[in-house]
Amino acid sequence: MWDSFWSCLWSAVVIFAFIAYLMILFNILVDLFWRDHKTSGWIKAVWVIFLIVLPYLTALVYLIARGRGMAERAREQAVQARRETDDYIRQAAGRSPAQEIADAKALLDAGTISQSEFDRLKARALGMSEQSELVTGR
Repeated sequence: MWDSFWSCLWSAVVIFAFIAYLMILFNILVDLFWRDHKTSGWIKAVWVIFLIVLPYLTALVYLIARGRGMAERAREQAVQARRETDDYIRQAAGRSPAQEIADAKALLDAGTISQSEFDRLKARALGMSEQSELVTGR
């Protein structure tokens, strides 16, 4: 009974260690090939060869030697991704009602549109339909 329990426990530890190693390995490969644009191709090839030949030692050396740079490159990539996401959201969200009204007011002041056109643009920006304008008299 204890033999099977310890066998299962040992198998769980080995599987956990292997999955942890794979996560570290893929993190190193992502850092080498997608985030680090300053390292030459030959140096990258040497790192990969050593990762294949001496995987655990090479992963440990890489994390010690380049760990700080990995963190900085990951942070820079996260900041860039956040900036791109925010820009996309701003673009997709469109303009605010205040911006719409300010632009319409500038057109009115320039004489490009009439007062009735300004009122219609203002109502549309505020979310009122022309139907509600007729009912309320505004």
